[in-house]
Amino acid sequence: IDIHTLTAAEVFGVDPATMSKETRARAKAVNFGIVYGISPFGLAAQLGIDQKEAKLYIETYFDRYKGVRAFIDETLETVRRDQAVKTHFGRIRPIPDIQSRNPNMRGFAERTAVNTPLQGTAADLIKLAMLKIDAAIAQRNLKSRMTLQVHDELLFDVVPEEAEDLQQLVKHEMEHVAEFSVPIVAE
Repeated sequence: IDIHTLTAAEVFGVDPATMSKETRARAKAVNFGIVYGISPFGLAAQLGIDQKEAKLYIETYFDRYKGVRAFIDETLETVRRDQAVKTHFGRIRPIPDIQSRNPNMRGFAERTAVNTPLQGTAADLIKLAMLKIDAAIAQRNLKSRMTLQVHDELLFDVVPEEAEDLQQLVKHEMEHVAEFSVPIVAE
């Protein structure tokens, strides 16, 4: 089951078998919003609900996913101490505004601190995959070429007779670019 469907089932109390696309989309907004520090006000505005309901969604989420709360708290503790955070691969992002007296700047720094290990690691993963794929294409003397990267997607100009082999190569390299406790799945 995908994470947004699971969140909808557990936070909204909806059966995955009868879940609408709209309900899953709301859960997706909750998943991304909460991890990136959305307030009840912001979630309410995004979902078109009242703030009390949004606050309840956030509280229910953190009650259900205690590890997310722990991750956020640990990340903020680290950035307050070090004024920087790291991706999984060790890339460092300085966050000096974490000490700002301006609450808006400090709040943005906190959201950036939580976002960086997630989005930064995702950026590292796609770049590592691109390097491996490019090397494999060259090694196999393929005529097809990687032409564009958009977030976690790669686009290729593909010679038709290479399509099946390239698809397998790309899927394999993307799914095995790094090992985590959960699988990386490429489609």
